[in-house]
Amino acid sequence: MKRLFLILSAMLVCLGLSASDSHTLIYRIRLDQDIDKASQRLVVLGLEKASESGADYVLLDLDTYGGAVDAADSIRSAILRYPKPVVAYVNMQAASAGALISIACDSIYMKTGSSIGAATVVDQSGNVMPDKYQSFMRGMMRSTAQATGRDPKVAESMTDTANVLTLTPAEAIAVGYCEGVAESYQEVAQTIAGSDDYIIRDMSDDMTWLDRLIQFLLHPLLQSIFMMMIVGGIFVEIRTPGIGLPLLTAVVGALLYFAPAYMVNLLSNWELLLFITGLILLAMEIFVIPGFGVCGILGIIAVVLALAFGMVDNADFYELDGTFTLTPLLRPICIVTVSAAASIFGGVWLVRRLYATRSFDHIALREEMSAAEGYSGVVMGLEVLVGKEVTVLSDLKPSGKVRSLDGHIYEAILRTGGYASKGETLKVVAAEQGRLYCEKQ
Repeated sequence: MKRLFLILSAMLVCLGLSASDSHTLIYRIRLDQDIDKASQRLVVLGLEKASESGADYVLLDLDTYGGAVDAADSIRSAILRYPKPVVAYVNMQAASAGALISIACDSIYMKTGSSIGAATVVDQSGNVMPDKYQSFMRGMMRSTAQATGRDPKVAESMTDTANVLTLTPAEAIAVGYCEGVAESYQEVAQTIAGSDDYIIRDMSDDMTWLDRLIQFLLHPLLQSIFMMMIVGGIFVEIRTPGIGLPLLTAVVGALLYFAPAYMVNLLSNWELLLFITGLILLAMEIFVIPGFGVCGILGIIAVVLALAFGMVDNADFYELDGTFTLTPLLRPICIVTVSAAASIFGGVWLVRRLYATRSFDHIALREEMSAAEGYSGVVMGLEVLVGKEVTVLSDLKPSGKVRSLDGHIYEAILRTGGYASKGETLKVVAAEQGRLYCEKQ
């Protein structure tokens, strides 16, 4: 009797497992934000988690007015490459970049009162971009529609600057751009499953605290702030003696900017190497080579390109046919340039505002040039110091302060450029215009 009970129990367990395996698993990704790097990462991560869970369908729950074309292109490419069916549910808007993402899906369902279309490329002020940008968008819309078996002319009409096309659910059904109307994503799930025998797994339930933190740090506004911290911190550190808060600000900004993208494979090792190379070139220009020349220019270019490449998924540089294009890099370069200019102007304003206050002493090293501290107000007759030794008071990079044997402090500069640390002994080789020119012994 006991053996019979065990056999029946095993059979029931097997039947239960078989029944659970027969359920249609639908993985839902909710995209209700502007299309940017953060939303790109959200969809790509969602597709990865859907694949790991063995989902039969991916349900992309859309409500967006669009956003960055490069991020939309990355999402489009990820959807087209995904091996399982991806279903878009327009709830309530799929405008601009959202329309491109919807067309990349295998099926589209729309909610009553929703719309899809209006994919004209505009700038951040809402002004229509030049025709070369519209041509690029038209090409993506056509190729995406062809890849999913839809009429490419309808997709192209959504980018028409003269008479842009936006479709209601009924109009989208009439032209083959919508499979049906649904009032909820559960209704869509029931339709694609063909019965009530389905399970919806929501991506939000699979998000770890680290996933949410990375998602937060990838927000475009925060990325711009991190860029300003990097550039502004480096600029203020160069303009002030010693090592203090500006350098720490730049380091923290660099970590917050690069670490999230690196952790989710949106950043490659060569991009980090390019950024570090730019910093090394700038350091050589400041501490080793006098004046400002090739190293400084190359350093700036390397830093700007590293920050710009860090904003773009490397896969964006290749079209579906394998053609290489630098178009996705144009917008990030503009963002980096504007952020760098804003941080430099902000750094200059901040230094001027804080220099006269005691708060500046907590940010950077400042020497009081008073007679009580040994500074000399005499700028004539410094020739008597030529040939004598002086001690570096503040790091020469290549200019700074030195102290003579009689205790007076003077402005000095390394004649051949370079760097001299505090405490080093130098030899005065010339004195001109109230400044000592020194060389290492």
